[in-house]
Amino acid sequence: MKIKVKRMLWLILDILLINLAVYGAYWLRFDGNIKPQYIKHYQEAFVIITAIKLIIFYACGLYQSLWKYASIRELITIAMASVFANTAMISYVFITQTFVPRSIYILACMLDIALIGGSRLLYRVIRRGLNGKLFDFSNKKRVLIIGAGDAGATIIRELRHHSGLNSIPVAIIDDNKEKLGHRINGVPVLGTREDIKNITEKKAIDEIIIAIPSANKKEISEIIDKCKETHCKLKILPAVYELINETVTINTIRDVQIEDLLGRDPVKVNLEEISSYLTNKVVLVTGGGGSIGSELCRQIAGFHPAKLLILDIYENNAYDIQNELLTNYPSLHLHTIIASIRDKSRLEKIFQEYRPDIVFHAAAHKHVPLMESNPTEAIKNNVFGTLNVVDCAHRHGAKKFVLISTDKAVNPTNIMGATKRVAEMIVQAFSKHSKTEFVAVRFGNVLGSNGSVIPLFKKQIAEGGPVTVTHPEITRYFMTIPEAVQLVIQAGAMAKGGEIFVLDMGQPVKIVDLARDLIRLSGFEPDVDIEIKFTGLRPGEKLYEELLMAEEGLTATKHEKIFIGQPIFTDLRILHRELENLKEVIKSDNNESLKEFMKTLVPTYRRVS
Repeated sequence: MKIKVKRMLWLILDILLINLAVYGAYWLRFDGNIKPQYIKHYQEAFVIITAIKLIIFYACGLYQSLWKYASIRELITIAMASVFANTAMISYVFITQTFVPRSIYILACMLDIALIGGSRLLYRVIRRGLNGKLFDFSNKKRVLIIGAGDAGATIIRELRHHSGLNSIPVAIIDDNKEKLGHRINGVPVLGTREDIKNITEKKAIDEIIIAIPSANKKEISEIIDKCKETHCKLKILPAVYELINETVTINTIRDVQIEDLLGRDPVKVNLEEISSYLTNKVVLVTGGGGSIGSELCRQIAGFHPAKLLILDIYENNAYDIQNELLTNYPSLHLHTIIASIRDKSRLEKIFQEYRPDIVFHAAAHKHVPLMESNPTEAIKNNVFGTLNVVDCAHRHGAKKFVLISTDKAVNPTNIMGATKRVAEMIVQAFSKHSKTEFVAVRFGNVLGSNGSVIPLFKKQIAEGGPVTVTHPEITRYFMTIPEAVQLVIQAGAMAKGGEIFVLDMGQPVKIVDLARDLIRLSGFEPDVDIEIKFTGLRPGEKLYEELLMAEEGLTATKHEKIFIGQPIFTDLRILHRELENLKEVIKSDNNESLKEFMKTLVPTYRRVS
């Protein structure tokens, strides 16, 4: 039915209801025996009174609302409109000197609210009944809300208003025992987090929504652990700091992610310290289109550099981050450079033209099994590519150089880790002979990065399994990409030259536990719905990673999550000599000879394949 026709029908109905309310007020006031003079007075004034009330109702928006969504807010609007309309009626009667008992005004107002408001709500009930939505919840997802606060109440309203979600809120969980037995928007609070499993079984819950945006990461992690005991799909309302303007809507609800299980609060950085070394500086990010490199570019852009240089050999990634940054930072002075760090002459021209003050070196080959099969390419890129960038930064007067390293460089068991250790040695050796402050930042795996296990697991789960894990005891350190990059930038601010900064990655996580968590978070049961299959360690892979070599020691910094490993290699002359020998070995194109020479160059390198 067209909106104009609907409004006209509401107008006609309201004319009847307004006059019925006035007549009802007289009838109640005089117990059904209305005196003739009052009937005469009303017959003379009903047209004007009706017109006054309709004008006020219109001004209050009663004919602009979509009454199929009528709720408490609309009832409040009706009540206010009725009060204003009857106040206007009093004014009219007073001006015309017509005597009407005062109780009539109060009764008429109350009847207006009951009749006008009741008609709107009745319309909604009839509409839901005709659509089969009033009592038919058989095909709806049954939802448990965790959190009986404002956010939980909002989510309940949102679920009810968005019929397309096909969800019905059934119960609420809250640790505040004073709320037990109460109802939030008609939904009962049935227990605390200890009752989650029991309630999901009793109430046949299909989905759980965690609606506590004020909770810290540790608390959310503990709640999720309880939810993992169920077979329910998990969703979460992001933390307050993630919400734009702290506004809660159905669109802000997202799936629970593996990051939510880490139980770590957001990393805090010293913004003033960071700003002082990035603002109005020329900053170069090699590998700027990769997982770490692109996040570095995003965060650096927020500190208003004089120029931001994105250098990458893969144009598609570089193009994507370029477009994103230009959209989000239209005034950013951005240059995207397609180049290889292996090409020394090209790097020379870039450094001569742009004179970067700060260099973040994230370009590297990082896939362990692939590099194990292609050691020559790993060395060309990770060792000699790094040497090229370091040498250019040194000779062209860069103030700081930050190498993105890895825990795989510690006592490496694969060629990728060995090449990254050599890259660290290059940085440490140059720091003793250069005005540039050369440092390395070493951390473990980052969640969601290209080639990490999380995207692979998600893909395998979507395909119905199996989820493949190399070994039941394999563990890794994990950190989110944004927090790893924040710590890298913070470490750069602390750099004095020669340090290897080690990031606190929290507790190591078993990969098989990670797989089980992801399967459960997807609403499945591990080894029942989705199989976990062990495939055996890959070439060069070890069961656990280390963040520090024994001889490096560890020194705390003013940041609780950043530590310094002491330099253990600083002889640039010896390093240059060994790297020249390495070039000759590369020419032989013999992978075995190459790996054996790497054992000489990196004494802690232990081949496991």
